[in-house]
Formats: sequence, structure tokens, C-alpha cells
Amino acid sequence: MKKKKNNWLLIGAIAAMLVAAVLIVNSASSNRPSNVASRQTAAPEHNHTPAKGAVKRVPAFDVAPIRANLRPTLEPERFTGMTRDAYRAVRQIPMTIAQLPCYCHCDEGFGHKSLYSCFEDEHAAHCAVCVNEALLALTLEKQKLSPAEIRERIVAQYSAQ
Repeated sequence: MKKKKNNWLLIGAIAAMLVAAVLIVNSASSNRPSNVASRQTAAPEHNHTPAKGAVKRVPAFDVAPIRANLRPTLEPERFTGMTRDAYRAVRQIPMTIAQLPCYCHCDEGFGHKSLYSCFEDEHAAHCAVCVNEALLALTLEKQKLSPAEIRERIVAQYSAQ
């Protein structure tokens, strides 16, 4: 009889902890501020379609990057498939990637300085735009295009979308 009572007490204590955890999580999410600073730590919010009548803005990019000023990117081996290939591309041509805008417009929401910034953390791992731009840049670089020519191609392709 005592053992059954202890089991019910244990089950009750676990249930109470679960209820408390749910209440804490719900409380934290409903009290979260909705300013830009809080969004910078949240999952990327990508809105790739400009508002009607909006002027198509070219996102931020570096015109004359200095290699020593570029932070390291994440290890490509942490990822798979196209994402791994994109992180590898950025490591192969970092100075070119730093001269390219990122058309997921993370310069506004995350303060990124160029496409290169997307690969300093896991941002690019969750964004097809970042991955596709980096892979396109590597392809164009292999065709002997300059960083400025690659940027022109990317601007033309992505600003039309």
C-alpha cells in the first residue's frame, strides 16, 4: 500500500513540474518584446517579396573588404548537401563573397554587412537565398568574372524576384 502511494506521489510531482514548465514557457513567449533586438536572436524571418510600390534596394555589401577584418565562418563539415557546399564556397572565395549583397535582406533584420556575414553563424544554414547566392558566386568566379561582375549578376537576378 505504501509503495502505491509513493508511486502516485511521484507521478503527481512530475505532472506538477510539467505544468509549471509549460506555464513558464508560455509566460516567457507572451512577454517577449517585439523590437529589432529581440528578433536578432530569433530564427531568421525572411520575406523575399518587396511591398507593392517599394523601391528595390540593394542590400549591404563591402566594396573593399580586408581579409583580416573578416570573422571566421563555420566549419562546412557541420552541414550536409548544398549547405555544406555553400559554406565551402565561402571559404574558397571569401573576398568575393564579402563584396556581395544578400537578398534575404538580413542586413536590415540582423545587421549583416554582406553575404559573407550569413556564413559566420548558422544563418545561411536556414536560408536558401544565402546558399544559392554563394554557390552562384563560386560558379561565376570559376568563369573568371570579377567580384564586381558577380555582384552585378546577383543584383540583376535577385532584384527582379
